[in-house]
Amino acid sequence: MLKNLLNKLQASILGGAIIIGAASIASRLIGLVRDRLLASTFGAGDVLDTYYAAFRLPDFIFNILVLGALSSSFIPIFLQYWHGPDSDRRAEAWRITNTVLNLLLVTLVGFSIVAFLLAPWLMHWLVPGFSAEKREATTLLTRIMLGSIIFFGVSNVLSGLLNSFRRFLAFSLAPIMYNVGIIFGIYVLVPRWGTAGLAIGVVLGAATHMLVQLPTAWRLGWRYCWHIDFNHPGVKKIWRLMIPRTLGLAVVQINQMITNVIASTLAVGSVAVFNLANNLQSFPINVFGVSLAVSAFPVFSRAFAEQDTVGFVGHFSESFRRILYLIIPASIAILLLRAQIVRLILGTGNFNWTDTVLTAQTLGIFAVSLFSESLIPLMARSFYAFQDTKTPVIISGIAVALNVSLGFWLSRSFGIVGLVSGFAIASILNMMLLLATLRVRFGDLDDFKIIRSTIKIIIGSIVLGVVVQVMKYAIAPMVDMHTFFGVLIQTVVALAAGGLAYLLITMAMKSDEIGLMAGWIDRAKRLFRNPIQS
Repeated sequence: MLKNLLNKLQASILGGAIIIGAASIASRLIGLVRDRLLASTFGAGDVLDTYYAAFRLPDFIFNILVLGALSSSFIPIFLQYWHGPDSDRRAEAWRITNTVLNLLLVTLVGFSIVAFLLAPWLMHWLVPGFSAEKREATTLLTRIMLGSIIFFGVSNVLSGLLNSFRRFLAFSLAPIMYNVGIIFGIYVLVPRWGTAGLAIGVVLGAATHMLVQLPTAWRLGWRYCWHIDFNHPGVKKIWRLMIPRTLGLAVVQINQMITNVIASTLAVGSVAVFNLANNLQSFPINVFGVSLAVSAFPVFSRAFAEQDTVGFVGHFSESFRRILYLIIPASIAILLLRAQIVRLILGTGNFNWTDTVLTAQTLGIFAVSLFSESLIPLMARSFYAFQDTKTPVIISGIAVALNVSLGFWLSRSFGIVGLVSGFAIASILNMMLLLATLRVRFGDLDDFKIIRSTIKIIIGSIVLGVVVQVMKYAIAPMVDMHTFFGVLIQTVVALAAGGLAYLLITMAMKSDEIGLMAGWIDRAKRLFRNPIQS
């Protein structure tokens, strides 16, 4: 019965999003525990600066070599062969899979060795504001973390397979296992090996990220073999599609590196504050934005294979409106309760009041661009599904140029707050250009429904904001705001009252998304009551 229920959930965009979203919530909650442990143990200081800076080089290699192939190229081509007319199409799909996997492994190992050897020299460019001692510590952590990208390379090929077959459960559990590995490093390895234990925990997390997906890939029929076919038409097409996407990701990674370079020249702890605030804002982005985008991608790809533009527009409109319905009120709530959120999640141990205030300010600015950050994955995947990887690259390049320029200029006067402001402005521009281009490409994107829903969502979110603000100040005198439980009660009550007000006002305005939610609930009830017949 449970297996049948999972199969039914994975058969639709909504069901896939529910699985991914639920697992993403669990992963993000564990991620918040991870960040709380990091903040309370080390504070926003030198250790966390080096820890977060050490991710930059491995992330750069991984993103340009792996994500460039899998997020935009592998899934559409794999599905095209799997559902193709040829009798041996499935065997060809598996050949493509093993070729891509083996090429990635060889390339990742080669780049990791080079990066390992050049790491001390590269740190002078990546963290120029760090002292010699901090650069040495960053080099050590970077060298250890390079091992993680080998596991992530295999894991992401497996993720591509699971997504293609809409097997979202194991795929969604992988990030949870990754965070568990890091927490194990904090608790068990750091006391034994010092800060090196943090990096080893990252590698262990990457290994479990891979291992949890292997059984499902095996059941789907994948078998590993050493096979590389450079001349396979499908492989050639993947590389062709991958090149512009890789360039786009390289631009984004260079942007993150430059952001890291700028942050390293600011006050001690700026790198840590930026990353901690970014992790907090990524919670709703991943739960609402990425989960729906990942679930919709195979459906978009199938629409391209079937030349079904009408079907694509319908699915796009629904996913777009669902994201807005959830993320705009979340943005308002985070903006108004940013100090409480930071205090509850990070404000303990060595994470002092100065760290809390600066992180809360940074999180508040991130909240302004939360809607755009949540929509970008959906719109980018719309282009990828139609095998257009060039357009998002060009738009991303424009946004990155603006981000770097504004970040450098504003950080001179406003420090880390100015750096994040440049990021927020560039993110909004990125989203607007993607949407405008999609509108030109496909014509009407169900504009009337999107605009009508957005207006209702904004009105409901304003009401939510007023209620949250009123309740925040009403509850404060009734509790001890110097304690964890006092802040927790204030936050929970304000959020609950605001959320209820948002739900009631959107129901009163007969928001389309209320109907969608009611339909979700009805379908879920039918599945749980009789999963075999539903």
